[in-house]
Amino acid sequence: MSLKIRRDEALQYHQQGQPGKIEVVPTKTLSTQHDLALAYSPGVAEPCKEIAANKEDVYKYTSKGNLVAVISNGTAVLGLGNIGPEAAKPVMEGKAVLFKKYAGIDSFDIEIDEQDPDAFVKIVKALEPTFGGINLEDIKAPECFKIEMDLREKMNIPIMHDDQHGTAIISSAALLNALELIGKKIEKITLVVNGAGAAAVSCSRMYLALGLRPENLIMCDSKGVITHQREGLDPTKAEFATSRKVSTLQEALKGADVFVGLSVADILKPEDILQMANDPIVFALANPNPEIDYHLARKTRPDLIMATGRSDHPNQVNNVLGFPYIFRGALDVRATEINEAMKLAAAHALAALAKEPVPDIVIQAYGTDKLQFGREYLIPKPLDPRLITTVSPAVARAAMESGMAKQPITDWANYHQELLKRIGLDQKLTSRITELAKMDPKRVVFAEADHVKILKAAQALVDEGIAHPILLGERAQIERLKKEHQLELNGCTVVDPSEDQALSNQFEEQYYIKRQRKGVSRHDAKRMLRDRNAYGAMMVENGLADALVSGLTRDYSKTILPALQIIGTAPGVKRVAGMYIIINKKGNFFFADCTVNVDPTAEELVDIIGLTARGVKFFDIEPRVAVLSYSNFGSSKGDIPDKVRKAVHLAKEKYPQLVIDGDIQANVAFDTELQREMYPFSALAKEGANTLVFPSLASGNIAYKLLMEIGGAEAIGPILLGMKKPVQVLQLGSSIRDIVNMAAIAVVGAQIYDRSH
Repeated sequence: MSLKIRRDEALQYHQQGQPGKIEVVPTKTLSTQHDLALAYSPGVAEPCKEIAANKEDVYKYTSKGNLVAVISNGTAVLGLGNIGPEAAKPVMEGKAVLFKKYAGIDSFDIEIDEQDPDAFVKIVKALEPTFGGINLEDIKAPECFKIEMDLREKMNIPIMHDDQHGTAIISSAALLNALELIGKKIEKITLVVNGAGAAAVSCSRMYLALGLRPENLIMCDSKGVITHQREGLDPTKAEFATSRKVSTLQEALKGADVFVGLSVADILKPEDILQMANDPIVFALANPNPEIDYHLARKTRPDLIMATGRSDHPNQVNNVLGFPYIFRGALDVRATEINEAMKLAAAHALAALAKEPVPDIVIQAYGTDKLQFGREYLIPKPLDPRLITTVSPAVARAAMESGMAKQPITDWANYHQELLKRIGLDQKLTSRITELAKMDPKRVVFAEADHVKILKAAQALVDEGIAHPILLGERAQIERLKKEHQLELNGCTVVDPSEDQALSNQFEEQYYIKRQRKGVSRHDAKRMLRDRNAYGAMMVENGLADALVSGLTRDYSKTILPALQIIGTAPGVKRVAGMYIIINKKGNFFFADCTVNVDPTAEELVDIIGLTARGVKFFDIEPRVAVLSYSNFGSSKGDIPDKVRKAVHLAKEKYPQLVIDGDIQANVAFDTELQREMYPFSALAKEGANTLVFPSLASGNIAYKLLMEIGGAEAIGPILLGMKKPVQVLQLGSSIRDIVNMAAIAVVGAQIYDRSH
C-alpha cells in the first residue's frame, strides 16, 4: 500500500506543540548555581584555554565530534525543485531527525540563502570549527558537484552530498548481490542509466569503481542517449558520453543487462524490458512512482530482478540504509573526509549483511515467515538493528586503511558495544509493531467513534495500512464530524447499533445468557448493550471484529468491565493486568501493573509477573524483571518487602527461565555497578532491569505519570494483558498517535490470536 499523507495532517504534525521537529537538550546537569558556573562563566574558561592551546581538544570538551550540519540552499528539494532555503527547512529538520534516530548523531539544519557555488562554499567552509561533519542536501546539479568537490578540498572534516552518494551506495550493494544471484560479472554487463542528475552521475561513477567498463555504460537524459555526437555537453555529461550507435532509451535497452532509473514515473514500458537480456536487473528508483510499475514489470518478465524506492515492494533502495551509519563511522575515527574507499566499504558491507541469516526481530517486524538472500531480498531492511554495527565499522576501517582517520579505533569489541548504546536496540520497537501490523491488517472496532480524535486516528490507520477501522456510533454524528474536519474515512466501516435491531437483540440475548446467574435480568442486558463498550466487545466475541479499542473518554474501570464480562480472560489466566511501555533516550522499559490490580497479594503478583513477562516477549524483547520495593533484598522490613520477596520466590519456582529479582529499589534495579559491588548475587547485576513490576497500582501509576510529566518520557499504553481476544484500553485524552499505536498493538495481538486458533 502506498502511504498517503494528507495536507492538513502534515501541517498539524509540524506545527503542533513546539513548531518544528528538533530542539536542543543539555547533556549536563544544570540544577544549581555551581552547575551553571561550570557550564558558563567562569568555569567554561578552562576548556576554552585548553582548546586554544590545542585545537584538537575541541573534540574532547565540546559536542563537535558528534555533530553534523545538514546544509542546503533549497535549489533541488525532493520533488519540489528550487523552492528556496526557508521552504527547505522542514526537509532539513527531517534529515537531522534521521541522523539522531538511526545513528545517535546530533545534527543542526542550516539553510543558506545563496545560489552562487563559490559564495556557498565560502559560507560552509567558515562553519568548520563548529561541526564534525557536513551533510549537503537538496542542491541542484551541476552546482552540487563543484560545491562538494571544493569543500572536500578545503575542509578537514567529512563532507557528503547524500543526494549523490546515498543512492549510489545502496544501489551498488543491491547491484553486487543481484549480479551474484544470476552469475554475471560486472565487468561484462551492459548497464543503462536513465537520468543525468546528481544521483545518476554518482551512481554511474560508483558502478565504474566497482568494475563496470566505461564502454558498457549508457546514460540517457530527457533528450535521449548522451553520445559523443551531441553538441554542447557540459563536462559532467561529457564524462559519460557513449560511442555506441544508439540514440533512444529503447535502443539502448536492447540486450542490456541492467536498467537504473533515476528519472520520472512510467517512462519504461513492458516492451522495453522484454528486449533486455536474460535475468534483467531493473532498478526503477523514481519516487514516489517508479519508472515502471513493480507488478507490471514482474508480470512482463518473470525472470526479472527488481528494486524500487518504495517500502511496499521488495528491495527498497532507501538512503537511510547508508548516510547515518557512514557518518557514524567517519565521526568515530575523526575522518578528514568521506572518500571513495569509505563509500565502497559501505556498499560491500550492506551487500554482505544481506547474505547473513536475518534475526527474528527483523522477520517479525516485516510480518513475513522468512527473509532470505535472494531475488526479493538483495539489501537489508531499514529496521535491521545490525546496520549500525555492520556499516559504521566498515566505514571506520576503510577510513583508517586509506589514511583518513585521525583517531583510529583499537578495541573493536568495545566499539561494537558503544554503537549499540548510541541508539539502543529497542528504540525501533513501535516501528516494528507498526510494520508487523501492516502485513496483515485486522478489523479494529472503536467504541467511541463520535469523537474526532478517534476519527482522525482511524483515517491514519487506513492511510498507513495498519488496520481496518470499524466506527461504532451514531452514523449522523460520524458523518457530521467527517464533513466538519474534512476526513475521507474511505476503508472505514460505520456501525450504528440503532440500524440493526436484530443484531442488537441477538447481543442482548447472548449477554443475558452469559450473566443470568450473575444477577442480570433481560432488562439489565438490554440496558447494558446500550453501552458501546459492551456492543463492541460483543462484536469481537462474535467474530464481527478482531479487536476492540476504547477508553478515550471513560474511566479505565468502566471501559474494561464489559470486555471482561463478555470476552473474558485467556485460558489459564486468572486475572488481567496493565502494562505501559516507557520510552526515553535510555531505551524502552516496561511498567506493570499500573492500571488494574489495586493491591495484589504475593500470589497475585506472581500472576502479574507471568503476564508481564509474556507481554514483553510479545515485543520480541527478553524481559529482565525487577519486582520493586523500598527495600533491597531484605534491608528493610514491612508488608511490601515481605510481599515482594514471597512473590519473587514463587515466581522463580513457576518461571525458572525468567530473569527476575527483588525486593529491590527502583534505582538499584538499573545500577549494575552498584549491584555488582553490593549485591553480586542479583540476577539483574549483569544487565540491569528492563521490566518493572510494582507492588501496588498506586506506586506504578504514580511512577509512570511522573516520568511522563517531569521526566520527559513517552508512554505507550496501558496495554491490557491476559484477555482471551485483543482488547486495548486507551488513556483518558490520548493523542491521535497514541490511539494509532494502541490500535497497531491490537492488530498484532489479533494476528497472534488467529495463528493460535
